[in-house]
Order: sequence, then structure tokens, then C-alpha cells
Amino acid sequence: MRDKGFHAFSLVTGSCHELVASSDASLLVDCGLFQGEDETGNRFDQLQVDFDISRIKALVVTHVHIDHIGRLPYLLAAGFTGPILCSQPSAHLLPLVIEDALRIGFTRDQQLIERFLGQVQKQLVPLGYKSWYPLVDTAELGMKVKLKRAGHILGSCYVEVALNYKQEKRKERVVFSGDLGAPWSPLLPAPQSPYQCDTLVLESTYGDRLHQHRRDRAKRLQQAIEKALINGGTVMIPAFSIGRTQELLYELEGLAHDSKGLWKNLEIIVDSPLASRFTQVYRTLKPYWDAEAQRRLRAGRHPLDFENLYTVNSHEEHENTVAYLARSGRPAVVIAASGMCAGGRIVNYLKALLGDERHQVLFVGYQASGTPGRKIQKYGPSGGWVEMDGERYTIRAGIDTLSGYSAHADQKDLLNFIKRMRRWPQQVRLVHGQQEAREALKGKIEELYRQHPVSRRGLRSHVEVLL
Repeated sequence: MRDKGFHAFSLVTGSCHELVASSDASLLVDCGLFQGEDETGNRFDQLQVDFDISRIKALVVTHVHIDHIGRLPYLLAAGFTGPILCSQPSAHLLPLVIEDALRIGFTRDQQLIERFLGQVQKQLVPLGYKSWYPLVDTAELGMKVKLKRAGHILGSCYVEVALNYKQEKRKERVVFSGDLGAPWSPLLPAPQSPYQCDTLVLESTYGDRLHQHRRDRAKRLQQAIEKALINGGTVMIPAFSIGRTQELLYELEGLAHDSKGLWKNLEIIVDSPLASRFTQVYRTLKPYWDAEAQRRLRAGRHPLDFENLYTVNSHEEHENTVAYLARSGRPAVVIAASGMCAGGRIVNYLKALLGDERHQVLFVGYQASGTPGRKIQKYGPSGGWVEMDGERYTIRAGIDTLSGYSAHADQKDLLNFIKRMRRWPQQVRLVHGQQEAREALKGKIEELYRQHPVSRRGLRSHVEVLL
């Protein structure tokens, strides 16, 4: 973008991107929290907002996962008073995430939390999908943004930015992918590519691998659960409170509806007050569900509220549930946060059950390097150990990973996001992925352009891919 700039403050987690349109106008896309190995050095230093906020005209939130909005309290504390743009579903979910983040990492003072949430609500600007929102309109510069469905979690979006340099008579289109979802994800419509763009800022979480087909992953989910049921054990599924939990419930309702025998009295337990609150909000946002979910509703089924679904709320109830499952051998499926086993109630289940071979740990989401989840995933199959809260725990439980349940697009999906544009980008910046994933995707994108030197509009295609 010539003398203009793009700043990325993101590794795999901690997404935060600034599009500098001019010396006094920029756009911030996400302001997330670092996790796993990305969380290095002094954690307090990483939380600080050490970039100039005076020129930022707005913050756009692509979705409400903590690695995309976790530093919002620090952004506001630094003095940001501009609009916080997000989709309408995200506007319902964001205050819940921020309230939880404040309690864990900022303060437990309820008055302070309510005051902060009030400030967030004042700045929050919910936008409908596919509509332009003007940010800057001066004699020199026009800048507007549009949100489109990203299919990652409910309310997720990718962001189109239209820039008009009026005196130069030059227009540019920049797209920030946010986190793109995989096609055929439960509850969510698949993302559709933009018509065109000049610069694409593209996530690369699974840029080096392919997911299983949904039919295959559902079959493997059923097999993993039935194995534990036969053994008289518990299936522990670490899952983020928003997105993955609701998608799993949807799939489990389908399996329980279609299966008999072992599934008849199976308890499916959601042990997360936050996940329960998110699930309630998901239920109120049924108009944003996809066509398949709408058909289930019309058939009288309740994908997120079925007969053998139980929720655990109080801490006392949580402790009793852990102890009961450890001693009873009653088959159950437990879904609990955090998704990378870095904290939350899943840790207590792991401590109590990892050493017993009757049980099963089922990973259905990305495990960042340095997290306990990645270590269990890596060392568990060979009978290794993992350290949690300063103690070592031997891993005798079965370990399985279903990559097909990732809410992220895989390599093929990321390439299709480019291929399905009418005019392909001239520059692609790869973010939000491990180095090996970005390098693998870079090679595939360059190969794509070599194979298709002419775009669908008949224009010559070339690309600069930046890591």
C-alpha cells in the first residue's frame, strides 16, 4: 500500500492488526490475548497496549474468542474511546467474554466490572452483515468497512476495508480474514469469498494440513465415545466455552438421536458456567443458524437442549462431579474449558482421571505449542506425563485427536477462499499460524498463481506472499 502501512502484532494467538490508511487514520482489527508459547517474557508487558492509539478510528472485532479480544480492557484503559465494531451476534456474546476475562485477569470488584462493561456497551456498534459502514470521509481519504460471515463461531466475520485516496484517484480493497471456518461446520453457514481484493491478510492456523470429512469425524467421535463407554470410563473433551462446545452438543444430539443401546443413558455433561451462558445465547440467536439446524428445529428436535444433557454450575457441584466420575466408572462425556487445558475446570478432570486407562481424552481443537493440551496430545500416546499446577501426572488414559472438528479452515479451504474471488489479491500476508504452517501455505498459494496465471476476469495474476 505504498507509503501506507500494515502492522501485525500477532503470532498464533494474540491477534491484533493495524491498517494505517494515512498519517492520522488507521483501523485496528482485533486486540487479542497471547496464549501458550506466544505468552513469553513478562506477561504484564504483553498485555500492555504499546502502540499509538491516537489515529485509530475504530476497532473491528472479527469474533469473540479471547485470543482476539482479550486485551480490550487494556485498550480502553489506554484511552481508546472510538467505536468497537462487530456483528450483531457478537454484540450479544462479547460482554460475557469480557466479563469473564476481567474476573480472571483484571479484577473481581463487581462495581468496577459493571462500570467497564457499561463503557464497552457505549462504544459497541453492532453491524449487519454485508452493509458498508463509513469511518472516514475527508477531502483526501475515504474509508469504510463491511463484515461478512466467516463461519468460525456464531457471529464471526471477515472484514472488507475499502480505501479511497481521492486526490490520488486511487482505490484499494483490503480483506482481513479473521479466523475462517471449515465448510459443513455444525450450526454455521460456510464463508463465501469476497468478490475481489488487492491485499488479503489471511489466517494460516491449519495452513499445512487437511481436515477429515464431517462424516468421518462424526464416526470417529462416536467410536471414541463408545470405546470409553465399553470400558466404563469418561470421555473428557477440552473445549472453548464458545463455538466448539455448542458445535459438539449439536453433533452429540445427532448421535444420541440416531443411536441406541450404549447411548440410551449416557450423560453428556457441560461443566462450565460460561459455556452454559453462551449456549443460552446461542439458543436465542437461532435466526443465524444454518439451514440444516433450522430443519432439526422444525422437526421438533432441540440440538442445544436435549434430554440427557446436564450442566454443572457451582464449584461444589463441579468437585462432586469429578469425584463421582473418578470412583464410579459410570460412562459419561464431559465438555469443559479451557480448550487447551491451560486452566479452567478441565484441569481438575485431567488430574483425577488421566492416570486411569478406562478414560479417554478427546481433542477436537487446535493445541498451541507450550500448552498442557499440546503436551498431553504429544506425550500421552507413549505413556508420558504432563505437569499441571507444579505436579507431574502420568498419562494412562487414551488420547485421541479429531482434527476435523476444528473451527478453522484447513489448507484446501484457505486456498479456496482465494480461488473463489473474481479478482485475486496481488498481495497476501499470512498471519495467525505456526511458522511451518505459514511456509507450507505460502508455497501452495504461489503454486496456485503459477497454475492460474490469468484470473477469472481475464487479468494477469501475480502475488507477493509475506510471512
